[in-house]
Parts: sequence; C-alpha cells; structure tokens
Amino acid sequence: MISKRRSFITGIKGKKLSKKEVFFLKKYKPWGVILFSRNISTITQTQKLTSDIKKIFNDKNYPILIDEEGGRVSRLSKFIDNSIFSAEFFGNTYKNNKKKFFIYYDIYIKQISYLLHLLGININNVPVLDVCRKETHKVIGNRSFSSDPYLVSELGKICINKFHENRIATVIKHIPGHGLSKYDTHKNLPIVRENISYLNKVDFYPFKKQKSLLAMTAHIIFSSIDEKNTATHSTKVINIIKKKIGFKNLIMSDDISMRALKFSISKNTTKAFNAGCDLVLHCNGKYNEMLIVAKNSPLLNTFVKKKTSQLLNIIR
Repeated sequence: MISKRRSFITGIKGKKLSKKEVFFLKKYKPWGVILFSRNISTITQTQKLTSDIKKIFNDKNYPILIDEEGGRVSRLSKFIDNSIFSAEFFGNTYKNNKKKFFIYYDIYIKQISYLLHLLGININNVPVLDVCRKETHKVIGNRSFSSDPYLVSELGKICINKFHENRIATVIKHIPGHGLSKYDTHKNLPIVRENISYLNKVDFYPFKKQKSLLAMTAHIIFSSIDEKNTATHSTKVINIIKKKIGFKNLIMSDDISMRALKFSISKNTTKAFNAGCDLVLHCNGKYNEMLIVAKNSPLLNTFVKKKTSQLLNIIR
C-alpha cells in the first residue's frame, strides 16, 4: 500500500538484504531504495536483490533508483563500459555533429534502459543539468553537458524524453544548479554569491520546463537568496524552484549524510522536509542513521501519492 510508505529513499549496505534490513523495510516502508556499486556484483545477484525488495512491498513497480550517468559515474561498470560516454562527450558530439549525436544517444539510452530493466531498476538519477565553468569543482566536471545553459537545457529534455520512451523515470540534478560550486558537497559546504538575476538566466535556466518526475537538490548556499541555509534546507530556495523555475513535481534532497550539511542526521532530515522537500535521500546504508531518517520522515502526503501514481505511467 502506497499510503503506508514514508517520504524517504534509503540505501542498503550489501549485495543482499540482511535480516535487519528486511525488518527495516517492512516496518518503515521507505518510498524507494537506491543502489550503488557496493550492492551490485552479477546480473543474477542484482535481479534477486531487486526482486527481494519488491516482494517486501508486493509491488513489481516499487521505486528502485541508481546513478547511471555514464562517464565516471557508472554503477553498472561490472556489466558495461560507459567510461567514454560522459555528459560532456554527448554535449560536444551534439555541437559538432547533431546527426551523429542522435544516433549515438539513442543507442546509448536504449542499452542503459535495457540493462536497468533487466536488473529490476526503474529510476535513473539523470540528467545532470549543472552548467559547467572552468572553476567548477571536478566533482561535477564532465558530468555536465556544457557551459552553455541553453545546450544543457536542450540535452536535458532529450535525455528525459528518451528515458521515458524506454520506461525509465529520471531525476534532474542538482536543482537549482551546482555549476558555480568550487567545492565537493560530499566534503565541504559551497557558497555561491552571484545575484538572482544572473542565476535565473544561467544556472537556473536548464531546470525550467523539464518533464522529469523528480528533481534532486543541491547542498549549496545561494547567499543572495538565503545566507544561512543550503538549497536543501531553504524555504526561500525551494519556493524559487517551485515558482520561478516552475518545477511542479517531486523534490528530493541530495544525500542527507553529506558533509555540506552541518547538522545531525535527524536535523538534516527534518530541516529538508520543513523547507519543502517531498522526499529525503539517505545513501550510506548505515543502519543507525537509516533508523533516524525513517523515524523523522512523515507518511506520504496527498501530493506525493499523486505523483507516485504518475510514476507508473512512465515505468510500467
């Protein structure tokens, strides 16, 4: 029952569910589960893992997410070598030869989608819509399509549409834009000082008019909007995402355990919900942290249930 689920997405520790994790999933009923390389060794093993998760919820369409961006962010590297197929590669191909781009990108997304379906995964955390600069931290780097916000926007739309055609849902990230960050948010808190007018024209632009069902926040302070809170924890920034950028679907936090967020796991979770995030993401599979996130996550509200039902129109 969707109505019994809670508004968080959890990671798990290993390649199969432990007894504690089975208990946890049954008791706290997260909205979804995210997989990483640590959870994946063979096709058969991954199929059993996703099947076991779905059986707990008696839902063949239960949300299972992954970061399969291509380039250096590839959780499926044991099965497929996507190392040359970064977002930057496709951005450059599009600029230089559109015909070649559409042939390559169509085949690429069909192959990724086929493998995700084979493994029982139905949501891919792409596209990255951050606008790259020379000073952008390498944690983004070639994960970005381009330094041109219009090109990033266009390729984002193509990416989303192609994955939807192949029955895979998407997550645009890192809303409202990570391209001005000079730090890795896994380790440090970046502060972006550009004014709203500039941000709206450049960094916010690629996220406008995108049809992805989900968007992932940036753990970045935009000081011209909110001097104290990261986007994930800022009511002001979340309101801009909903009104100025116009994103009307599910807003999920980036990983709530990243060091850019300076509070306890409990406070990081509640502040994200209070700011307006619909879902909170927790990735590391540490059981004690998972419990804290679960206990501080509300049951799905009417809006999240409605959007979750819309997810079925994409993935089934």
